[in-house]
Amino acid sequence: MQYYSTNRQVAPVSFKEAVIKGLPDDNGLFMPESIPQLPKSFFDSLSSLKLDEIGLEVATPLIEEDIPRQDLATIISETLNFDIPVKPVKDNIYALELFHGPTLAFKDVGARFLARCLSYFSKESDEKVTVIVATSGDTGSAVAHGFLGVENVDVVILYPKGKVSYLQEKQLTTLGQNITALEVEGNFDDCQRLVKTAFLDKELNKKMKLTSANSINIARLIPQSFYYFWAKAQLPEKDLVFSVPSGNYGNLTAGLLAKNMGLDIKGFVASSNINDIVPNYLASGNYEPTASKATISNAMDVGNPSNFYRLQELYGKSWDKITAEIKGYSFTDEETKKAMKEVFDETGYVMDPHGAVGYLGLKNYLLQNEKATGLFLETAHPAKFKDTVEEVIGAVTIPERLAKYADKEKKSRQITSDFEEFKNYLKTR
Repeated sequence: MQYYSTNRQVAPVSFKEAVIKGLPDDNGLFMPESIPQLPKSFFDSLSSLKLDEIGLEVATPLIEEDIPRQDLATIISETLNFDIPVKPVKDNIYALELFHGPTLAFKDVGARFLARCLSYFSKESDEKVTVIVATSGDTGSAVAHGFLGVENVDVVILYPKGKVSYLQEKQLTTLGQNITALEVEGNFDDCQRLVKTAFLDKELNKKMKLTSANSINIARLIPQSFYYFWAKAQLPEKDLVFSVPSGNYGNLTAGLLAKNMGLDIKGFVASSNINDIVPNYLASGNYEPTASKATISNAMDVGNPSNFYRLQELYGKSWDKITAEIKGYSFTDEETKKAMKEVFDETGYVMDPHGAVGYLGLKNYLLQNEKATGLFLETAHPAKFKDTVEEVIGAVTIPERLAKYADKEKKSRQITSDFEEFKNYLKTR
């Protein structure tokens, strides 16, 4: 399988090159040249397969030319070494819990897979790879832990100063070894701009081999499709709709990839906070990126979501086709908190702010589609947003693997959002 750039100004590349480069030279995004159709036999046996077995069948046609099936099976089983349960919440609404990995966020899936792919490829070369990644919250900690101690790979994480939660910050700034955290004076979009500009800087790219661990990297996107198949396997008889709390739109795009590979999904809900660029596009046909606004669902505070262009690509940039597949809703912090309290009071189920946005989008969708069964993606453990959750529902239990970071020493370096400063840091580190 070759991977082309969405801007179509450069030649297609192998999966290996797409993973190592992260971003094409024309500033597009890598996409598979064709979307493989999985066989009927796979779907017939779906409900009897384990999670890693599903992942292997989905990934093989996309990747096996670069990673032999046996090695790919090892990478996937090491990636998916935790549960992804489907939990009933109320009526015809379920939660797909993606927070049972080492850093308690869905991004563990993509980050662990990417780290293992890069480690596999780096064994074929002695050249060191520098991973640069922008984070608005959970990406940084998932990437840091996924890559910790990986040979020949250095990781530089950029995060907006004062705009990630206390425990999120501790998870990505206390590890050391091959992990460096940069605290940027600016917002997430500034961090993402610095990363993208670095990829396009010829001098930097001559000096070092750069790649990204953001969802712009195709090796983050592909494994996120696995859990859509897994969810369908848990609820095989249901007419399924997925509500995806959306920021950079990698998770939703992964679901659309699963559907395009043949998975029977009734529809999708793009659930957003007040950074409602995509819901506005779905309503009007106009895509108008803006500066991001801070909310309690901070991992979704994105004003120009990168994966939107992949989403368009899957549907030939047809607004009619996209809106037939996806409904969009946006919600304020107050609406989010109200939903968290309502669900907890009624059912005892604790949602984090991102999951609550997904729940709200699903609830709106089901008002018009009462016979459907809805799954919202619960993307992070509520304890990662302790202050907000405790304000709404009272005390929340913090798992030991998160609590242990609270007392560790923060190690980060402060920089401005000026690219030349970031470039000089990379050149001289």
